[in-house]
Amino acid sequence: MSDLYGKSTVHLERMKSFGEDAEKVDVDTDEQMPASSPPASVSPEPSSSAIAGTDASNTCKQGRGKSRGKPGKDDTNSGGKRVSDLPLHGTVVSAHVGRNLNRLGHEGTLHIKGTGRILQSETNGNYVTIHPSKHIQDTRCEDTLKIARKRRPVTVDTSKAKTSLEALKLSIKQLKWKEFPLGRRTACDIYWHGVSFHDNEHIASGQVNKFPGMIEMLRKINLSRAMRTMQELFPEEYDFYPRSWILPEEYQQFFTQIRMVKKNDATVNSTFIVKPDGGSQGDGIYLIRDPGDLKPMAGSQAKQAVVQEYIQKPLLIDKLKFDIRLYVLIKSMEPLEIYIAKEGLTRFCTEPYQEPSQKNLSHVFMHLTNYSLNVHSSNFVHSDSQNTGSKRTLSSVLYRLAAKGVDIKKVWSDIISLVIKTVIAVVPELKVFYQADIPPGKPGPTCFQILGFDILLMKNLKPVLLEVNSNPSMRIEHEQEVAPGVFEYVPSPVDEEVKVGVIRDTLRLMDPGHKKPSVFQMRAGGFEHGGEIPMEAETQERSSDEGGALPSLCLKQVYPKYTKQFNYLRLLERIAVLFIRFLGVKGNMRLGPTAFRTFIRYGTPSICRSLFLPGGSQVQIPVAEGPGTVAAGAVRIPA
Repeated sequence: MSDLYGKSTVHLERMKSFGEDAEKVDVDTDEQMPASSPPASVSPEPSSSAIAGTDASNTCKQGRGKSRGKPGKDDTNSGGKRVSDLPLHGTVVSAHVGRNLNRLGHEGTLHIKGTGRILQSETNGNYVTIHPSKHIQDTRCEDTLKIARKRRPVTVDTSKAKTSLEALKLSIKQLKWKEFPLGRRTACDIYWHGVSFHDNEHIASGQVNKFPGMIEMLRKINLSRAMRTMQELFPEEYDFYPRSWILPEEYQQFFTQIRMVKKNDATVNSTFIVKPDGGSQGDGIYLIRDPGDLKPMAGSQAKQAVVQEYIQKPLLIDKLKFDIRLYVLIKSMEPLEIYIAKEGLTRFCTEPYQEPSQKNLSHVFMHLTNYSLNVHSSNFVHSDSQNTGSKRTLSSVLYRLAAKGVDIKKVWSDIISLVIKTVIAVVPELKVFYQADIPPGKPGPTCFQILGFDILLMKNLKPVLLEVNSNPSMRIEHEQEVAPGVFEYVPSPVDEEVKVGVIRDTLRLMDPGHKKPSVFQMRAGGFEHGGEIPMEAETQERSSDEGGALPSLCLKQVYPKYTKQFNYLRLLERIAVLFIRFLGVKGNMRLGPTAFRTFIRYGTPSICRSLFLPGGSQVQIPVAEGPGTVAAGAVRIPA
């Protein structure tokens, strides 16, 4: 035993002497030997090797491969000799061998470059092959990919950004990415559009911050139709959207229902709010108490509108009505990924609230929370504080409510539920829009989009959806009168605090270098969950930027995180898949979103009933179990 121990000691001492010699002459085997030509030279574990991006990814794939050589075969060189029998003379050993191998927990071990194998010394002086753990391989691959990513900054085309430009510029600067304000001849990684997907018609790759069809889908009429369809299928789940009628086509229905209610109970005196379909920033909105108060809509140029029940008992703060502007990111549609900003805005009216009466129906500063209206009120307060003024942060309001004993966790949970259900309602038709613009096989970009949800809290703290904006304002300055009749834009600290964080962290989530394979796979004709909900978003939320310069993400993933609770509501998406497959673009025949809307309106009840067999038995359809299901994978559809 003493002889064997002596041989082993001498052998390791020889290794150590070679390492010291290499350190003296500053030899770096990784720099001398390119990764693409891996002879069986001895080198340290490449925990921070300088490899090009392509080679880095290939190295990772090789390290995770299933094929492993057997001892006695893979441990031989081309001449048939065992690697352990090869002399060490003439082989360069880095001075970092001891340090790297101690990190792996293998004393006296050597890494065979280009093979993914580690040799460990035995007491007889020979070496045997061991395999690093999966955790070590994954860590090494991630470290290598991080180095490769740092070599080229992400490029962003901001030439079409419009009013969101200032917030976008600040975000890009914080991320140390590269901006192209005038566009770029070659492709960029990300294209930021100010209005719609079609702001730039010549994008064949990269990512665009708009979905085709989102503007049309979120018009007040189309949103109301989508929500009504879901209310018919899942009435209890979609009671957060006020009862609505579409004008002028449903005027008679509206007139009849309201008159019947008043006839049955004379004390009922409901109020309704009328919103033009194409209106924005509060333009054209007014309140009525009787169908006869509707403004004339006759003629061929009659404007379409939505009339809704008005929420007469909102939650008040400082005797003022307010609403919440919440920013929601749809990161992907296939698979569906939804993020909610942890911080939002609250917009206050500028006149103390009173319940609607015939005298105050026209008081827009009392009843309408739109910033674009109230900013013209003499009572509007511009404040640099997040806790005061006519525009405040959502967190400041929630903190104030919590101080009064309100269960903020319950309020926030209800808001998250509202957001997920709303997105689920609009996605089916949105997919038809997407298919029409970017059919399978056609080159095109991937899409993501920030939406603005306007939510009102009732006096009982129940959240109500007012509308969803496809192009929420991302302006971080406001107009202020600096002299009589002289206006200019000045910075708005509250807007900057919220909006820059939303844009910056949206870009971080869409960073092409951070994308990871999803556990969700899309299959023709349906959806399949391929494993546990990915926790990538949670990891990113907890960790800061690589360099430590950026805070944790202000965007919280809510879907697919809560898939089990809401996946059963995605029934119409499966119908949309069938529509796209059988009735979509077929040669010269093209059935688009309008046809799908009609198909859903008239065909869904019969389709849903066909899911059930005579006698009340259910057939199984591919949806997850959740509230409202009668069996695992089955959904009850009202007859």
